[in-house]
Amino acid sequence: MAAAGAHRPGPLKQQNKAHKGGKHSGSSQRRAGGRVPVKAQPRRRLRDLNRVDRRHQALQLRRQRKEAVLAEKRSLGSRDGPPHLVVVVLLHSKTAAHDSLRLLQSQDSAVVRADEGTAGGFALLCPRLKQRWRFVTAQAGDLHAVLDLAKVADSLLFVLDPVDGWDSVGEHCLSCLFAQGLPSYALAVPGGTDLPPKKRIDARKKLSRFIEKRFPEAKLFPLNTEQESSLLLRHLSSQKQRHLAFRDHRAHLLARAAEFVPSQDSDLVGTLKVSGFVRGQTLNVNSLVHIVGHGDFQLSQVDAPPDPLSLNPRVVKGQKRSQDMEVQDDYGNGADEMEEDVKVLMKADPSKQESLQSEVIPDPMEGEQTWPTEEELQEAEDSLKANKRVVKVPKGTSKYQAAWIVDDGEEGSEKDDDDEDDDMDDDLMEEAVSQEGESSEEEAGEEESETMTVSECLRDDQYDEKMEEDEQMLERYKQERMDEMFPDEVDTPRDVPARVRFQKYRGLKSFRTSPWDPKENLPRDYARIFQFQDFSRTRKNLFRQIEKEETEGALVGWYVTLHVCNVPVSVMESFKEGKPLVLFSLLPHEQKMSVLNFLVRRHPSNSEPVRAKEELIFHCGFRRFRASPLFSQHTSADKHKLERFLRPDAALVVTVYAPITFPPASVLLFKQRSNGIHDLIATGSLLSVDPDRIVIKRLVLSGHPFKIFTKTAVVRYMFFNREDVMWFKPVELRTKWGRRGHIKEPLGTHGHMKCHFDGQLKSQDTVLLNLYKRVFPKWTYDPHVPEPVPWVRSDSALPEREVEME
Repeated sequence: MAAAGAHRPGPLKQQNKAHKGGKHSGSSQRRAGGRVPVKAQPRRRLRDLNRVDRRHQALQLRRQRKEAVLAEKRSLGSRDGPPHLVVVVLLHSKTAAHDSLRLLQSQDSAVVRADEGTAGGFALLCPRLKQRWRFVTAQAGDLHAVLDLAKVADSLLFVLDPVDGWDSVGEHCLSCLFAQGLPSYALAVPGGTDLPPKKRIDARKKLSRFIEKRFPEAKLFPLNTEQESSLLLRHLSSQKQRHLAFRDHRAHLLARAAEFVPSQDSDLVGTLKVSGFVRGQTLNVNSLVHIVGHGDFQLSQVDAPPDPLSLNPRVVKGQKRSQDMEVQDDYGNGADEMEEDVKVLMKADPSKQESLQSEVIPDPMEGEQTWPTEEELQEAEDSLKANKRVVKVPKGTSKYQAAWIVDDGEEGSEKDDDDEDDDMDDDLMEEAVSQEGESSEEEAGEEESETMTVSECLRDDQYDEKMEEDEQMLERYKQERMDEMFPDEVDTPRDVPARVRFQKYRGLKSFRTSPWDPKENLPRDYARIFQFQDFSRTRKNLFRQIEKEETEGALVGWYVTLHVCNVPVSVMESFKEGKPLVLFSLLPHEQKMSVLNFLVRRHPSNSEPVRAKEELIFHCGFRRFRASPLFSQHTSADKHKLERFLRPDAALVVTVYAPITFPPASVLLFKQRSNGIHDLIATGSLLSVDPDRIVIKRLVLSGHPFKIFTKTAVVRYMFFNREDVMWFKPVELRTKWGRRGHIKEPLGTHGHMKCHFDGQLKSQDTVLLNLYKRVFPKWTYDPHVPEPVPWVRSDSALPEREVEME
């Protein structure tokens, strides 16, 4: 019995009553009278396995997972799969790719074929090993090329310097790659043979300690001989592949060749024929494709030309693949231009093809009501009779014209609430205060500088330009510091009544529990966006459909030619310049605009203040665009407080108008300097696509106690007229030392007010009044991002800023 295993109770085991631990049993238990209900037998118990069966089941699951990993390794770079795409990244200015690539090309019985588009790229075919690779070189200074190639690369080959490892540009490149998502990688160290053997070993140990902060437990591969290059290739082909979630759910392709056919109407727009290997998922001709850095486009057809990197060139792979799929023979007019061995896999079906519409066209009459009823017409006539007034008009004036004449008294009382933009509500006061301080400092500086002698080196024109930038940066530092010391506090204006200045704000009893309707007072831009009824359910169903259902299209590993419609000629020009051409297929709805929320954290390499609604550059998954975001706190509540600056010590949520993207997807935030360099300021991931996420801006008006009694106090400097005190009387007050109270009555005509609190105030306490308003991001989405200027290299691993005179 002991050998058979421990005894397990069956379904007929006796169930005794549980012990009553206290006298607070529920009413349902008292009504039961001590009777225990029949215990339902779960299905899991019926399928319960003994110890031997459980071991067999675990062994089978373990074997299935192992076989899946081995099948993935075998398919990558094999005859039926796409070539193993290796991106060579040079992380130091002293390293040269020519010698390293020459060693990789000098393999025994290997065939080398050069690429058409990328400079220095080549394909390596090894029929003896039944493997094929494609190598593409990227400089660490070309940030967009490195990030675009890393989106589709199977492996990254980092080439290090044998002494320094990587320089400042390499450090910046690695920070961006780790934030975007790092695929499988290998570290190669060419050179170092000119050092003595003892110093060579010391340099290798020093380099190993240096790279531990970025690549723990990574192995360094020397690359000086053909044997070492063979070991490196074997490691690249046999190592475990690291998956990037945003590309595993979408078909993607790195162009090997491209051809531009101008349209009949214009030479600036035409059809782009892109050839490459399909990766990730099956590519459907009816879905949209996104060319990274250029936008979304439609496909007209997909061709199957012969595989130029075939391991067995005697077998025409296009003929073999045509058996798996129904090939369309009615190609039309373009059949004469194509070669005889090029087969048309499929053509786009206009009834099934995804639309390029990204915005909703709002109907201005959508909010209009229907024809009024007789009761409503009668009420309108009664209200007109009640509101009749006597107005002096010139002779011959009709009743309709007289209705538009406004009295002198009404002219001053009418005010348009929409004159002020929501974005400038408290920025003007801060600028006015800062300008007053600057003017006083400038006057004092002029008086002191009358007797100073200035040297010749300080009269440089470029220096004056940099001083102007320094003054702007200094002002931003001051504003950020003031916002940290006095969060959300503003001064009450003297020239404008507070009830007019803050008329769009409201008071809340509790920021956490008070209700706020998410559909209330939406801006006009919300009529242009799309919203899901349940975004998480849509995403889950979509990913489940991708995993389980088989879609028609070009399978993974096929060499195809995509006919992309209405592409500008600038895409082909960038490809001829050597820039990588990367295409991603879009999931349903991913071309439509909505409100995206990103969870980001400030990058430690950047300390400059970043204000909300400044234009930033986003790298989100396979997209990059420019937008002006909002910053808000990341909480579990239904309302989230706006942050005026990007905080260095906390994770914040960034909200922008952008095309829909299904998470998971990484995000990188860059800020462009005046000289064109892109600084990495924050990294994170896509949180949600939710236009109903409420971002609340808070304003704090402060006052000081003038006379203090037991539980009452006279407060001044919060308002400056009696009407404002009466207007904000319902709003609750609080103090910095934790007291709560309310306004009882105004005193006099200059804004003094009597307030009641839950305890006696201290003389050094400050009385605060909180006002709230919902804010929305600006519609500044721009899919075209300019190419960044390369960083200035330095031997240190820290990014080098521009050298400025102090």
